[in-house]
Amino acid sequence: MAITSANQLELLQTAEAVAREKMIDPELVIQAMEDSLARAAKSRYGAEMDIRVKIDRKTGRASFTRVRTVVEDDAVENHHAQVTVKQAKSYLADPQIGDEIVDEVPPVDLGRIAAQSAKQVILQKVREAERDRQYEEFRDRKGTIINGAVKREEYGNVIVDIGRGEAILRRNEKIGRESYRIGDRIRCYIKDVRREPRGPQVFLSRTDPQFMAELFKMEVPEIYDGIIEIKAVARDPGSRAKIAVISYDNSIDPVGACVGMRGSRVQAVVNELQGEKIDIIPWNQDQATFLVNALQPAEVSKVVIDEEAGKIEVVVPDEQLSLAIGRRGQNVRLASQLTGLDIDILTEAEESQRRQAEFAERTKLFMDTLDVDEMMAQLLVAEGFTNLEEVAYVDLDELLSIDGFDEGTAGELQARARDYLEAANAKAMENARTLGVEDSLVGFEGLTPQMLEALGEDGIKTLEDFATCADWELAGGWTTENGQRKKDEGVLEKFDMSLEEAQHLIMTARVMLGWVDPADLEQPVEDDAAEDSEAEV
Repeated sequence: MAITSANQLELLQTAEAVAREKMIDPELVIQAMEDSLARAAKSRYGAEMDIRVKIDRKTGRASFTRVRTVVEDDAVENHHAQVTVKQAKSYLADPQIGDEIVDEVPPVDLGRIAAQSAKQVILQKVREAERDRQYEEFRDRKGTIINGAVKREEYGNVIVDIGRGEAILRRNEKIGRESYRIGDRIRCYIKDVRREPRGPQVFLSRTDPQFMAELFKMEVPEIYDGIIEIKAVARDPGSRAKIAVISYDNSIDPVGACVGMRGSRVQAVVNELQGEKIDIIPWNQDQATFLVNALQPAEVSKVVIDEEAGKIEVVVPDEQLSLAIGRRGQNVRLASQLTGLDIDILTEAEESQRRQAEFAERTKLFMDTLDVDEMMAQLLVAEGFTNLEEVAYVDLDELLSIDGFDEGTAGELQARARDYLEAANAKAMENARTLGVEDSLVGFEGLTPQMLEALGEDGIKTLEDFATCADWELAGGWTTENGQRKKDEGVLEKFDMSLEEAQHLIMTARVMLGWVDPADLEQPVEDDAAEDSEAEV
């Protein structure tokens, strides 16, 4: 198959037809043809030669050229594609390293095998171009909803025809026990788009929380326009969901707008989600108020938030406990996902029992350590004193404000508390020394004798040992494994040490040891401040 004047224009016509069919740039098809012809020419003239083909974009004429590169005398590796400077003088007036000598060679006559090889090269290049186009197109549509038709089902996974390609809806991304027949129309959320050797893979989902958010955006014009914002979504796919919304226009009720006239808007979403019940909740910046809303329809008596631990305690009336927890814990689980906090549900009776237990424990502490009767210990607890340090070092006037306490009584209580603490400190320091805690750590400011004892028991005996610790190893923290929050106990957590305090102590120790330059500690703070100011702007 020689490329003659009769079929020169057919190259351009073929390129246009293929590009139109595959919806890719015709230039890519022509380049693929040039590469395939160059490969065929190499099989005719020799694989060692650098044969290049250029197709004229107007006439379709294919010109075949042999290219040789000028290299240094001792750098010649391929005599068919490289020449020395001396040899190049026969072709160029002033040859330089890197110059190219281009000679036109006769067009090749493609045999059956060469033609088939050229066809394979063109098909491969076109396929790669088509894959790149598909990837770029669907990558930009990630996070949106797409409509398609069910093409087939493989091992529970649904293959969906999305027009210019195929997508996969895995069985764990289907709602409940959804089943589809070939040809069924389906609406899905584009969860991920990946570039893989076999081509771009588009992964769909109908269980992703954002699928419901996008459905609301389609049904509620105020969300699309930005007047109402979806702040959080939590789903138990096919069963129940909670969605938190906020309105930036005081005249528009976000919940009412999402529900629609006679529930028309929310019902459209419910129908798409196979009857999934949806609670629409007004979002509030105050965590406690937001949580009370999130636990609807249950009534909440009290909310106690532990921000450091990322936990929250909710007290509900006894008769509301089952409603707050929900069937199989569904209501509290969705509320937890919505707020991002671990939620403990307590009844008023349980909370009362716990308060009584804490009151009795603190009362016994003061009776045993201060050698006072039960009534006086209870007075201290009732006034909010929780430990000996508060009694020992509080301003004397605060003790005098308690009914029945005079200066003599208050002074005696403080003296007893200080004596007990000093004895306890001395004993803790002795234990720490026995455990092998060295002077470098004992003299480190910010650690009490009890802390030194706890560190020694954990094998931290020198300032170097202390400086290698992580903040969570001292103050404790939380990690998430398989979606479950897990508590990490800290060596000094029982002394109410925060992560910030632990980090400060560790960095101070590293500076003292010369591991860290104090100037390096100041820069990140400035950068963070700059970032905060930019965020506020």
